[in-house]
Amino acid sequence: MPPLPSGFAPAKVNLALHVTGRRAGGYHELDSLVVFAGIGDQLSAVAAPDLSLTVEGPFSAGVPTDGTNSVMRAARALAQARGVRVGARLKLTKTLPHAAGLGSASSDAAAAIRLLAGLWNVTPFAPDDPEVVALGADVPVCLAAPGAQWMTGIGERLAPAGPLPGVGLVLVNPNVAVPTGDVFARLERSSNPPLTELPADRAPAAFAEWVAAQRNDLAPPAQALAPEIGRVLERLRRQPGILAAQMTGSGATCVGITKDVGAARQAARVLQLSEQSWWVVPAPILN
Repeated sequence: MPPLPSGFAPAKVNLALHVTGRRAGGYHELDSLVVFAGIGDQLSAVAAPDLSLTVEGPFSAGVPTDGTNSVMRAARALAQARGVRVGARLKLTKTLPHAAGLGSASSDAAAAIRLLAGLWNVTPFAPDDPEVVALGADVPVCLAAPGAQWMTGIGERLAPAGPLPGVGLVLVNPNVAVPTGDVFARLERSSNPPLTELPADRAPAAFAEWVAAQRNDLAPPAQALAPEIGRVLERLRRQPGILAAQMTGSGATCVGITKDVGAARQAARVLQLSEQSWWVVPAPILN
């Protein structure tokens, strides 16, 4: 599998997300199939005496540039762990919406680790390194991109899902931000059945049928906070060419699956024209 282009932070998509338990301390156990879409943020870096970050792009508003940004946290963690004494001037172009269930901050952190390891000529973190887990629950799986992953535990246990069909994805967000903590706070049940096994038939139709039979256990609480999510899912499921649709992560972005990226572009174009207030993007699945 080819590596990701340098500095590319692809959107993380949970095609299914089951909440299977809760640990002491309040952390939820998950069982999720995670894939990555061929759209994302972009990070660049040049050598500099100190670490600094600028942010631009259509979703740059409100993104911090100080030490609270996931890119800066990842950069400092890598520098400290590897004894790096130089810095970098970082520029992040935000293409993905915030608080959207697409793991953009986590993917940005993973991109920073990959990019700066090359710039500083040090060994990057592995997904299961404790420094990575400390950066956030989705950072390990984002560091394992671009291959599809089974993600369990609180996000720290990963296993390759194997090759998936080359389906297309239609990502839709009704321009509503849904804070993850608020969604989990409204979750009524924390002990649910895990995912079923993927079918032996990996053709797009069979794969989409499997996705449709799974759940996102965070969808009901997310819809209670943002009823627009229900409308997005209904619209996707009625759209010709969409084989299955689920909410991803903690929302509010939903994803439709099509037989290929060409069908995704066609379906997305219809939605872009009819729902002009929504963020609608077609993308290939990275596989």
